[in-house]
Amino acid sequence: MNKRIEAVDILRGLTILAMILVNTPGTWSHVYPPLLHAKWHGLTPTDLIFPFFLFIVGISIFFAYENKPNTKSTYKKIIIRSLKLIGLGLFLNLFLPYFPLVEDFETLRLPGVLQRIGVVFLISSILFLNCNWKILLGISIFTLIGYWLFLGFMPFPNGIMPTFDRASNNWANYIDLNVLGKHMWQPDYDPEGLISTIPAIISCLFGILIGKTLSVLQKNKVFVLLMISSVFLSSGYLFNEWFPINKAIWSSSFVLVTCGWAVLILSIIYYFTDVLNLKQGAIFKYVGMNAITIYFLSSFISKSFYLTKVNNDHDIHTYLYDSFFVCPFFSEETSSLLYALAVVLFYVGLGYFLFKKKIFIKV
Repeated sequence: MNKRIEAVDILRGLTILAMILVNTPGTWSHVYPPLLHAKWHGLTPTDLIFPFFLFIVGISIFFAYENKPNTKSTYKKIIIRSLKLIGLGLFLNLFLPYFPLVEDFETLRLPGVLQRIGVVFLISSILFLNCNWKILLGISIFTLIGYWLFLGFMPFPNGIMPTFDRASNNWANYIDLNVLGKHMWQPDYDPEGLISTIPAIISCLFGILIGKTLSVLQKNKVFVLLMISSVFLSSGYLFNEWFPINKAIWSSSFVLVTCGWAVLILSIIYYFTDVLNLKQGAIFKYVGMNAITIYFLSSFISKSFYLTKVNNDHDIHTYLYDSFFVCPFFSEETSSLLYALAVVLFYVGLGYFLFKKKIFIKV
């Protein structure tokens, strides 16, 4: 397929900007509920963001490697790119904007968003190069069912049956706690933990399958995407009755529902951009074409702002928020949102600048 699919770039850009929006409120004490993750079971708009990105990674894998030879050179490029992503993620966790410039390794968080993207990209790409779509679909279904059976019905060594609760008798939490120890986001779980990365790979594989669908179909693409979306959503919400929708453990129902929403939104964008040929979403495409670079910069700058003091009492982030966004005419939630929107606009401008200068940084 020679023609670049505008909808994919736009959805990627929207997803990255949504990541930045929910990651940089003016204050975490006052955030509108839809801009926060579900506390455990459940789904908010914020919970859709990361699985959307992994889904888009899958679509990108399909078009990038559809005609690539299954050679050592191809594998080398895949491995190098994966290691770069993991390295960037570890750098973000390790970096401090003050002496000694690095976090204490004893409590350094090892997992992270970029680390998970790197691992998912590596495994999904290798599977794509070696398996046809039927095998990929079979692997996906088998993994989702197996993950449910393991987390829900495999007893612990002491004979206690597991639960899906946020507790030590949840297999995902148990494994992370015993393997990662203090190197986790929270003392009892990590949202980018070890075992939950397995179903996250399926989010990417489903993206690969949708990429193939877009490539093979010559007409009625929107209708087919809508049908696929309805299958994902209905099966995911039905599965929720036995395996609750949960981002933290990346439950099988979570995979199905988030992929359903991703396909639905992709189909809508595709209809307007690639069918009607409307270009109003081009600004998001500019961000999407440097997605990892912009996400990395936003995370690096945000961490630096939080950890760099101004006048020894406020960090840069708090200083900017209190000085320019706190206003008696707005609620604290609105002020907090306005700060986040200002940050988003900055990165929209950066994406546009990079696009106009034809700067596309490949990680």
